[in-house]
Amino acid sequence: QTMRDMGPGKRAAVPASLNPNFRYLRITIGARSGLLALGNEDGDEKKTIEVWFGGQREVLRLQGGRVAGTTGLAAEWRRVELIDIPPWSAVASAKQPVRWTRTRDVMPGYRYGVREEIALAAIPAPRKSELVELDPQQLTWFEERVESAAGIDKLPPARYAVDLREGREIVLYAEQCLAADLCFAWQRWPAQK
Repeated sequence: QTMRDMGPGKRAAVPASLNPNFRYLRITIGARSGLLALGNEDGDEKKTIEVWFGGQREVLRLQGGRVAGTTGLAAEWRRVELIDIPPWSAVASAKQPVRWTRTRDVMPGYRYGVREEIALAAIPAPRKSELVELDPQQLTWFEERVESAAGIDKLPPARYAVDLREGREIVLYAEQCLAADLCFAWQRWPAQK
């Protein structure tokens, strides 16, 4: 079973019997933690979407560390388009926030074509996060804020921790919300180095 017990307990605890042939995401929602396994990667080099699966048929799609779709959750994002996403390295060196656009369909509520203008900027490492087993100071942190949203309430800001060392752009950790009342953190497990 991919999704581990989501009951209370040590957030950093991960079963010792993980299959080494799979890659995992550690998901934290409130005081609960669990794992998703990578099922496949869709797309090409420019637009790779990682498809992660949970034991209760939850599906989380990530594109460059951002939510690119969900199913099987209390809030679902369908038909997500991430338009003009800037490279993390370009945002890290920018003096002003960099803007891009996201469109998505949201369920429940049948909201189609929600268009959001988003501002992305580098920030200092936060004092508090769900990141474990990695030094937050070794990563480059970003915050993404929805500046305007057509037809839906703005989501809380998202945060990302990205490994930019040695020319890489690997999102190792993120805090994101699918709805104002459904936020979670995820971390690549074990963390890529």
